[in-house]
Amino acid sequence: MAEVDVNLDHVIPTTIIPTYWAKLLVAFVSFVCFAHSYDGDFVFDDSEAIVNNKVAGIVGRADLLGALFFLLSFLGYCHAFRENNKEGAQFSTFWVLLSILLSAVAMLCKEQGITVLGFNAVFDALVISKLNILEIVQKVRHKDKSLENIGWLKNGGLLFRLILLFSGGATILYVRWRIMGTGPPAFTEVDNPASFAESMFVRAINYNYYYSLNAWLLLCPWWLCFDWSMGCIPLIKSVSDWRIIALAALWFCLIGLICQALCSEDSHKRRILTLGLGFLIIPFLPASNLFFRVGFVVAERVIYLPSVGYCMLLTYGFGILTKHTKKKKLIAATVIGILLINMVRCITRCSQWRNEDLLFRSALSVCPLNAKVHYNVGKNLADKGDQTAAIRYYREAVRLNPKYVHAMNNLGNILKERNELQEAEELLSLAVQIQPDFAAAWMNLGIVQNSMRRFGEAEQSYRTAIKYRRKYPDCYYNLGRLYADLNRPLDALNAWRNATFLKPEHTLAWNNMIILLDNTGNLAQAEAVGREALELIPNDHSIMFSLANVLGKSQKYKESEALFLKAIKANPNAASYHGNLAVLYHRWGNFDLAKKYYEVSLKLDPLAPATKENYNLLKRKLEQLQTNSV
Repeated sequence: MAEVDVNLDHVIPTTIIPTYWAKLLVAFVSFVCFAHSYDGDFVFDDSEAIVNNKVAGIVGRADLLGALFFLLSFLGYCHAFRENNKEGAQFSTFWVLLSILLSAVAMLCKEQGITVLGFNAVFDALVISKLNILEIVQKVRHKDKSLENIGWLKNGGLLFRLILLFSGGATILYVRWRIMGTGPPAFTEVDNPASFAESMFVRAINYNYYYSLNAWLLLCPWWLCFDWSMGCIPLIKSVSDWRIIALAALWFCLIGLICQALCSEDSHKRRILTLGLGFLIIPFLPASNLFFRVGFVVAERVIYLPSVGYCMLLTYGFGILTKHTKKKKLIAATVIGILLINMVRCITRCSQWRNEDLLFRSALSVCPLNAKVHYNVGKNLADKGDQTAAIRYYREAVRLNPKYVHAMNNLGNILKERNELQEAEELLSLAVQIQPDFAAAWMNLGIVQNSMRRFGEAEQSYRTAIKYRRKYPDCYYNLGRLYADLNRPLDALNAWRNATFLKPEHTLAWNNMIILLDNTGNLAQAEAVGREALELIPNDHSIMFSLANVLGKSQKYKESEALFLKAIKANPNAASYHGNLAVLYHRWGNFDLAKKYYEVSLKLDPLAPATKENYNLLKRKLEQLQTNSV
């Protein structure tokens, strides 16, 4: 019952074509599927993980690496039975230990990597050691005395290997606990609504429905969505819900396969089905909500590794069909058709991931009840300047989820820009009421209150935002603007200095400091601040322009001219740059150049009153000089 089989070649189905051709075929199909996505934009999670992240990151890398080391651990465990050591043992302890080490690396990449130890244990017991579960169950039922002796476990070293696997897993989990602590991540109801249901029946039935959805995505990956939270899948609350059929179908298939894997008289079938079901089920267990709450309803990435088992079972199934039917060409055509359909679907999905607009809109048809989908579509439209359409999607997101504070915040921002201050204030006030530590909403509420000239309330909102987010340069900048409006220059300067301390490249804060010091007559201090800013942001034309104005007033004409020209080169269409350079030449006495730049400035902005006035003064001056010369 526990004879070790060291010849594994017949356990895993091999290809009917040469290995190198099989590898080339897989490589070619993979290239065709994903080649279209090589030059796509950074979308969705890429913004935080790659664009705004300075350490280096690739979204989804953890899942790929976890799967890689999972498979390496399994292959290492298989290799332990291919080499007999000098003492004649039927397995290599070194390869077993190496497999455990690789499982630790898999877990460091992705938590589900630890499940390879359980998979190796099942594989060892049922495939390598050929334990017949049906036979064991029958002996237990009949109280067979042979089970009182554990010699059948010791045969071939199975017990020793299981102890190694268990000890290794316990050690790995302990080290993880020491490094990361015991507290699980905090999730909200919108992340996984079923796990917050009070009824155990509702929780159980929805968890099982989620399993059936994952199984369907493996079988028919047509409904794909970048996010499945926030009402994407309504809860099943009674047995009258027609979706119960999906649960019944899933367990009917699973129970049938498990029975065949454990009880079939054909040992070869038992071993193949055990391997396929092990790959399908065991890596999925951490995402099953059975051991702890997870932070998602459905996440397509977690079925990446289980898809290995799905492919094995599908391949084995078609292999069985070819043995029991004469229509082998039909079976071959079916397999090729499934491959081509999935290739087309993969290419289509890669195209949708090329940019955020296509990605977010593709989710509208899959999850029309998902507030986050509408939020992301609205955000993408707002970034493109289509505020009217963005408002529509933000309102729908708030309607679908009345506690969606981020949608309220973004909608409030747009309404603020459109000067619809009353509704903007209502939305932002509701957002901070729902989530009191939402610093961005507090800051935006302060901006709205400042625009409504309720300065005391605005200051309090800014202070509350900083209380919840200490390092908040934009909030310090807006607080400085408030103090400037209240004619509190020292407080304004301090606020802007805090903004530049937290974010040295904060151009607006630097510029406001220079302008405020310039307007209050502190030219030397304004010059010092301007030079400090240019050292940190040497190519910022707006700071060049502000400092050039200060230098011009300090009669440092040559240096001022150089900065003006540099700023104009960087931003040639800024009318004020040309106009202020003209003023510099006007003061400097270089009237021809002053006339030239006044005219360029007026060509760019014909309605600028100060420029028109200065230009008329210059013309009168030139006429007077011409008259005097005559």
